[in-house]
Amino acid sequence: MRFYQYLPFLESREIHVETAALLDNSYIRNLNSGSSINWHSVLNSYAKRVWSLAKSGRFDLVWIEAETLPWLPDWGERWLAWKRLPYVVDYDDAAFHRYDLHPTALVRWMLGHKIDAVMRRAALVVAGNSYLASRARRAGSARVEILPTVVDLRRYPYPPPSSHQGNEFVIGWIGSQSTAPYLLALLEVFRRATFWEHTSLRLVGPGRLQLPGVPAEVMNWSEESEVQAIQGFSVGIMPLQDDPWALGKCGYKLIQYMACGLPVTASPVGVNCEIVEHGLTGYLAGTVAEWLRALGRLRRQPQLREELGRAGRRRVENDYSLEIAAPRLAELLTSAAK
Repeated sequence: MRFYQYLPFLESREIHVETAALLDNSYIRNLNSGSSINWHSVLNSYAKRVWSLAKSGRFDLVWIEAETLPWLPDWGERWLAWKRLPYVVDYDDAAFHRYDLHPTALVRWMLGHKIDAVMRRAALVVAGNSYLASRARRAGSARVEILPTVVDLRRYPYPPPSSHQGNEFVIGWIGSQSTAPYLLALLEVFRRATFWEHTSLRLVGPGRLQLPGVPAEVMNWSEESEVQAIQGFSVGIMPLQDDPWALGKCGYKLIQYMACGLPVTASPVGVNCEIVEHGLTGYLAGTVAEWLRALGRLRRQPQLREELGRAGRRRVENDYSLEIAAPRLAELLTSAAK
């Protein structure tokens, strides 16, 4: 979402991009399935990354996701700086907290300030929200720009085709096993709401998360089916804990829900408060009572769901679409290369 979906537009602007991903799809599949990590493959991936960095002098700009060598010092970025090769580094998550909040003191000591150094040497830091941008500015970055995570609206037809919900009110969530634990904060909400007539809970991509006492339909996530899965919801939810990690989130699932014309309900944490216009595109809810009140209102009023969903779709079209963001990103990358 932060890189690959922009490539066709960048190529159309005569910005040639050569990709060099660190890890391959098999690593992600093993991670999501709980399989053991193939460390030989990981070491081979790091060797390829070092080779890619060694050859990068033929480019005008290096465009980095968070860091070149995770869990190692900022050697890659130091080398780029020594070669006077400008780089842009992009953040849509609080990658710095992977190190500075690590439970192991040795990791905090060795790598706690690594991302600050990466940001400081960058020609440009592109941040997905204001929390990430503030960290970059405190680190001493010469230039910081906020570019939210966006969606390609061509993948999100509107109005969506019929989801065949009938009278069923479907509370929906989409994510990954890394974000699924945020659902645990809503156990009491789910226990009560699933007792409402014609109400169900549908989770897409939670992995092996268990919600004791809560009946839920669990679906596997895939890139090909995610939009269709969201279109089957009546409301999209995004619970978060108020912690440093959550403050780095960029609200991607909220933007997906709204692109599908759904009303949303979310925790009033971080970027959620910027994306959700309370009462206009959905609701912000911090307590069990607030969550139940918001979901209950949406369940009882189908017309309200349609109105909020339309407003949310317009918000995505105006502020969170690839069509809006791509020209700006192209301008940022071009200026950084110069």
